Amino acid sequence: QVQLQESGPGLVKPSQTLSLTCTVSGDSISTKNYFWNWIRRAPGKGLEWMGAIAYSGSTYYSPSLKSRTSISRDTSKNQFTLQLSSVTPEDTAVYYCARDLGSWAAGVSIGNMNVRAQSTWGQGTQVTVSS
Repeated sequence: QVQLQESGPGLVKPSQTLSLTCTVSGDSISTKNYFWNWIRRAPGKGLEWMGAIAYSGSTYYSPSLKSRTSISRDTSKNQFTLQLSSVTPEDTAVYYCARDLGSWAAGVSIGNMNVRAQSTWGQGTQVTVSS
């Protein structure tokens, strides 16, 4: 059974780079057909898909965040990492990592419940951007 666990600092200062790591157990991040995603929920807002790294290593980003987002992986540690640069208080959110079959990267809405039902999520980690 695959499990995902987010880790990283809970507090980041404005203009700095937010860096989070997702550690995966029970499956390899190189397993064919799976995509490894970062998703966030800001206070009072809905879920926002940020980007993904595929089993092949290819990356996909939300157009609205592409200029500030970088996703990478370390297959030896079975981890993938999110970096979000030039953060502002508007980037305060609970950040989740999740596994799916590439639907979100293909443009399917994060609100699609069929896709959500087939995906696996970490518990989420709170990140606050504040000086």
